[in-house]
Amino acid sequence: MLRRIAFSLALVLLVVLAMLFAALNQQPFEVDVAAFRFEVSSGLALLLAFSAGLLAGALARSRWVAELLAERGRLRQALRLAEARLSSAPPSTATVVVPGASVDAR
Repeated sequence: MLRRIAFSLALVLLVVLAMLFAALNQQPFEVDVAAFRFEVSSGLALLLAFSAGLLAGALARSRWVAELLAERGRLRQALRLAEARLSSAPPSTATVVVPGASVDAR
């Protein structure tokens, strides 16, 4: 609950700061992208570039996160199989021999 509130507060703060940044940087300049030419304020252009970079980074890392989640699923399945084998195996009467330990034959 506290995490959600903190995250929401941080998100609201970032949006307010972005709005303030865009409002204070109103110098217009021309952007020429391939066949399109348009005019935009410098604050808005910087915010759009930052947002695009953030989105590109998130998309690039999403594959890594997907691989981690798949590996976690495989490990959980292997753990379930190992636990099932241990619970269904008959109890062993074998003794464990520790190397270097003296054996007392009485």
